[in-house]
This record gives sequence, structure tokens and C-alpha cells, in this order.
Amino acid sequence: MSITPDYYIGLPQWHHPAWHEGLLAGRDRSAALAGYAQSFNSVEGNTTFYGLPSPDTVQRWIQEVAAPFRFCFKFPRTISHDQGLHHTESELQTFLHRLDPLADRLGVLWLQLPAAFGPAELPLLARFLLQLPAGFSFAVEARHPAFFERGDADRRFSELLAASGVNRIAFDTRALFRDPADDPITREALSAKPRLPLRPVATAGAPMVRLITPLQLELGDDLLAYWVARVLKWIDEGRTPWLFFHTPDCARAPELAARFAARLHAARNVRGFRPWPAPVVAQPGLF
Repeated sequence: MSITPDYYIGLPQWHHPAWHEGLLAGRDRSAALAGYAQSFNSVEGNTTFYGLPSPDTVQRWIQEVAAPFRFCFKFPRTISHDQGLHHTESELQTFLHRLDPLADRLGVLWLQLPAAFGPAELPLLARFLLQLPAGFSFAVEARHPAFFERGDADRRFSELLAASGVNRIAFDTRALFRDPADDPITREALSAKPRLPLRPVATAGAPMVRLITPLQLELGDDLLAYWVARVLKWIDEGRTPWLFFHTPDCARAPELAARFAARLHAARNVRGFRPWPAPVVAQPGLF
């Protein structure tokens, strides 16, 4: 019988070309997901933003992971960006139907709104959330500055999510922007990631955090301490936090997650992260 974790922890992906040289190195390339799942109990699942996995791929994933591992897939861009939540019934049904075989392997399904999606579109978001079926956990990440100014739009956004039982995602980019290096990898990350204030608001039972630090991991250590305190607070409130760790090219993301887990477990004996039992080699791709 599997034990329910106190929190879920993972990375944006379970494969990275650089990981064979680090903490996830050493195993058969075909076993990347299974090896990843020996240490992490979730994955962010960004690939579904660009395209859905084939039915055969979904069936393979079912065989490669066991409880309590959870996939947190991102809503397709056809729903969030191309159609802007307009007339998305068919795309939503296709997305959920494709993932349905994973049923008990699904964690938080998350929607990233485009930066242009502002306060005037909140009624549209409200209508979209009403379409979401019961039995799933959902989260929304906003990118419009008005939702971070602690004003009326910010309040209405959080209240809408809370009333819908949907989690608000906190994307913590503070360390990346306060210590901006001038290397090509960091410059690309700076251009792609949002520079927005942090709003760690728990609007439902599965608060989701995405954290990115500079390539020099030590520059984010104070934020790891901040999130340890926040995660323990949420656990004490009866919530189950979900945390995903990024670095500018994700090459050192496993190390960053391990740094956080070490601090969290030093503060309290919680269930979630398992130290790497043996290195794992990555596979060529997800699909």
C-alpha cells in the first residue's frame, strides 16, 4: 500500500541531456521515466502545451510509474493562447479524454494564461472553469501585471479561483532577475520568464509553486528557506503543496530540488522526496 505524500516535488521534465553526467546518471536510457520516479513523485508536464501524447505513449507511461507518482500536465496552447479560452469545448474534451487512461496517475492539470489575458477577461475565465469536470485537480497561472498588484483585479482573480476550487500557481522568478548573469543560457531565460511579483496565495487544497534560480544555485538559497516555511504552513493547514524546480537550462534542476528537499526534511520529517537510489540515464525524448 502506498503512503500519501505530504507534498509533491518534481522538475519540468524527466529527461535532460545533461543529467547523465549528474545525479540522474547511470541507467538504461529507456528507463528514464521509471528512474526519475524513484526520486521524484511528480513531473510538471510542459510538453502537452505543444501537443498531446499518442494513446500508445500514454499506455506506456501507465506501465512505467506507480502510485504515488503524479503527472501534472499543462493545458494545450490551442486552448489557452490560440483560442484564448473561446469555444474550447472540443479541445478540452480531447485533452481530458487523451489523459483519462492515466486517471489515478494525474496530479494538478494546469492552465497558463497569456500575458495579455487581463482583468477584462475574468468573466471568460469564469465560464471556462465551469466547464472543468469534477474528479480532477486544476491550477491557473496568470501573467498579466494587474493580477499581482494586490488591487481589485488581484482580489477578484484569487476569489474566482477559490470559489471554483482551483489553485493559483506561484511562479517565483525573483532570484533569476535579481542576479542576472550575462551568459547566453541566462539571457534566454531572462527573456522567456515573467518578471512579476510573487503572490503565494493558496486558493484551494493543492497550491502549486514553480521556482527558478540562476545557474549558480547558491544565489537562490534564501528563497529555498522561504518556501520551506511556506510549504510547512500549507501542510499544517491540511493542504498538499506541489513544487517544481527550474534552472535556466534545467541542467541543474535535480540538484536544486535536492537542495530544497534537504532543507525541508531537516525542518520536519515529511513524506515526499526520496534520495536518488542510483543514477539514471535519460531517454532521447518524451514522446
